[in-house]
Amino acid sequence: MIRGAFFFIPTIRRKIFLQPLSTCKIVEVGPRDGLQNESKFVSTKDKVTLIKKLIDSGCRTIEVGAFVSPKWVPQMADSTEVLSCLSTPSKQGLKYSCLVPNTEGMIKALKYPNCNEVAIFASASETFSRKNINCSIEESIKRFIPVTDLCKERDIPVRGYISCVMSCPYEGEVGVGSVSKVSERLADMGCYEISLGDTIGVGTPNKVRDLITAVKLSIPAKMLAVHFHDTYGQAMANISEALQHHDIEVVDSSVAGLGGCPYAKGASGNVATEDVVYMLDQMGVDSGIELEKLVDAGNFICRVLNKHTGSKVANAILSKRNEN
Repeated sequence: MIRGAFFFIPTIRRKIFLQPLSTCKIVEVGPRDGLQNESKFVSTKDKVTLIKKLIDSGCRTIEVGAFVSPKWVPQMADSTEVLSCLSTPSKQGLKYSCLVPNTEGMIKALKYPNCNEVAIFASASETFSRKNINCSIEESIKRFIPVTDLCKERDIPVRGYISCVMSCPYEGEVGVGSVSKVSERLADMGCYEISLGDTIGVGTPNKVRDLITAVKLSIPAKMLAVHFHDTYGQAMANISEALQHHDIEVVDSSVAGLGGCPYAKGASGNVATEDVVYMLDQMGVDSGIELEKLVDAGNFICRVLNKHTGSKVANAILSKRNEN
């Protein structure tokens, strides 16, 4: 070696080649998560019409209601009537999902065979958990044990939601360790899928990367879904990051971008299903959903609510239609 000379060895970065995404499952949350925060009550008839239009567009997993207290979520007070108006899912893979907070709600759900999937929800933030459902994270999870036990007995799949995976309106930034811990608990209870929810919509792609990288150390990507609100306009970028770089294949979205969180002031709607489907179509990824029919479904519910769609794609398509 020549004295005084320095030899620099370039760092070789290990590249991880992911399989190209070919299909993506959309969980349509509009009829439940989308409508629950609307001040104008939507009739049972209109909710059922919306659900049928979503089915006609190709949606196969649809949140249709919630067995929660009408005192706290009055928009969901007619969930039993909605289910009564829906026939037993006959199309292959069609799921009617209902949010169930406790044993009492599960007993009600069991009366409706067409409720063929149950969703439970926990928070990664202690304060949000107490503000939202008046108990700690640990207490909320314990409440779900008899619910998941009943589902196991009857072979009903259970999906888990985790709110505030990025930040909490009360505590601020939420650590990825808390999200991982709650994810593990839900998986241990028997949830086949766990949806990571950015409840107040503050996430960015780098935060999505850090979060999913941490959670995937204990939960496989095939069990994870992402649920982004679009408060800061980052939802589509966050979804792209999750799909293209982290093996995620399931996205929650709401037709016309309906939604928000009644317990998170300032949180805007969910990412619009129309926008997600358009992006997937352009990427060559099959969602099984026909965009034009989906736009019709969103247009219908927006007329009912007397509001403009929150979907940029729907706005563009509807403008072109009007030009013609």
